[in-house]
Amino acid sequence: MRIAFIADPLPSFKVHKDSTYAMMVEAAKRGHELHFMLQEGLMWKGGRVVGEISRLTLTGEKDSWYKTAPPKETPLDEFDVVLMRKDPPFDTEYVASTWLLELAQEDGAKVFNEPRAIRDHSEKLAIAKYPQFSPPTLVTRLAGQLQEFIDAHRDVVLKPLDGMGGESVFRVASGDPNRNVIVETLVRDGAKSVMAQRYIPEIREGDKRILLIAGKAVPHCLARIPKPGETRGNLAAGGTGVAKPLSRRDLEIANALGPELARQGLLLVGLDVIGDWLTEINVTSPTCFREITDQTGFDVAGMFLDAVEAAVR
Repeated sequence: MRIAFIADPLPSFKVHKDSTYAMMVEAAKRGHELHFMLQEGLMWKGGRVVGEISRLTLTGEKDSWYKTAPPKETPLDEFDVVLMRKDPPFDTEYVASTWLLELAQEDGAKVFNEPRAIRDHSEKLAIAKYPQFSPPTLVTRLAGQLQEFIDAHRDVVLKPLDGMGGESVFRVASGDPNRNVIVETLVRDGAKSVMAQRYIPEIREGDKRILLIAGKAVPHCLARIPKPGETRGNLAAGGTGVAKPLSRRDLEIANALGPELARQGLLLVGLDVIGDWLTEINVTSPTCFREITDQTGFDVAGMFLDAVEAAVR
């Protein structure tokens, strides 16, 4: 197959833990032809969706791990599959990319995750479709509503809808002397929507990333355990990743959501679960392949490429 990856700049990859790199290595091992492009290289030109796309070769070396040919304008429908792996922020340009990728689909391109499904699934707000699995949650731009939620639940977590990597996530107790300024900072005089969730004490055991591939759960999750004195388990915020078998509750959530998300064209999904509660549904560029594989031996990238090949067939 000819596989085109849309991702962040290659020099920014941390190959020892990058899931997109793990996908590339597995695809190359299977004899597939790799190509790469940046999000900004995606365009509508001459009545077709094309990209400034480079042939990509993996060298196997630690430092200079790739070689790229000069980019060429190539219609996306000339590839067997296009993998959208651009990291958030999910901003206006990200939305524009999903529009272009939808047009490419109309020309016959096979794009994963499905661009409309990416656009329609707010990674934080999508849990509203599954209230039976979610903790008490409020989404609002109104500071007064957030203050009432804090009073009602006494200990809460506040986060912007468009954040990533634990950015601007605050734990706020009802007696916190900084609660007013935190609320004011996040809502920005009603300009920004904020998610409030009841604090889940099981975060000390880790914010679990559960991977769904073609609707089926990888048998191990990665529990991202906060560093001492920290509420956020995100690896980007200094959390430690520990692979664990899925619990009965983890499987209940995964089995309930997996088939439905797969039917919508979400080939790869990362569920975030704290304790028994679903807190986020990640669909843009879910990660943790390398950590799970390195700690358990389970070949996550192999399972993913099996799913990609089956989808193309």
